[in-house]
Amino acid sequence: MSSSSWTERVLVRDGVRLSCRDWGGSGGSGADTLLLHGLAGHAGEWDALAPLLRDAGHRVVALDQRGHGSSERLPADVSRAAYVADVLAVVEELGLVRPLLIGQSLGGHTALLTAAAQPGLPRALVLVEAGPGEPEPGLPEQIGGWLRAWPVPFPSREAAVAYLGDGKRAVGEGWADGLEERDGGLWPRFDPDVMERSLDENARRDFREEWAAVRCPGLAVLGEGGIIGREQYAEMARLQPGLRGVSLPGAGHDVHLERPELLGRLILDFVREKGV
Repeated sequence: MSSSSWTERVLVRDGVRLSCRDWGGSGGSGADTLLLHGLAGHAGEWDALAPLLRDAGHRVVALDQRGHGSSERLPADVSRAAYVADVLAVVEELGLVRPLLIGQSLGGHTALLTAAAQPGLPRALVLVEAGPGEPEPGLPEQIGGWLRAWPVPFPSREAAVAYLGDGKRAVGEGWADGLEERDGGLWPRFDPDVMERSLDENARRDFREEWAAVRCPGLAVLGEGGIIGREQYAEMARLQPGLRGVSLPGAGHDVHLERPELLGRLILDFVREKGV
């Protein structure tokens, strides 16, 4: 998808630059929609999904969250509260009215916490391979080690796609789109130390209390080979009996990259069914 299909919107909150891809859309017949990528990701991961939602009548915005993409690379504050405050600032600055919050992985977690903190804000919540989680003490170090092990700089886009996709072309393409060219190679647009610190709170505790506080309709879209197991989903459904859940056979954690068209249909069907 060419960049001419969206417009960059930049705002600054507490000295932190936040960059958004504004896909436009009427926002009349459909809901204003905010898309939140996962850890070490970027707003461009939604480039296949965003126009599907926009063409269905939604006003669509995708945020590069702090520490990622074209937003502030080295923010001092990477607390969960800071990520939520960024979402609220984007909603206010861009005039999004009762937005549909859609997030993948850590972006879904941010969306969840936003919905819990401001129950009257979102009209609905879509979690893509995301949930309230459970304490994982070694998670930051594990993820940080994986990110530092990337053989950067990648000498070519094809090399990056092959490495990052691990056999799945669409996943590799999505991750490669998040790289920047400098010094004769392709580099990540994030700092591994920042990514590691962003997971500190998730490593210490779960967020079931916040999940139980969500009051808007919810859809959970999971990959059969993703990170949310049966027991975790069962607990999510117990705390939110109205939750709609869908598991996609053959898909992994990056459902939004692997099956964007199907994800779009699921979201649009959910929105129509719930009348939101």
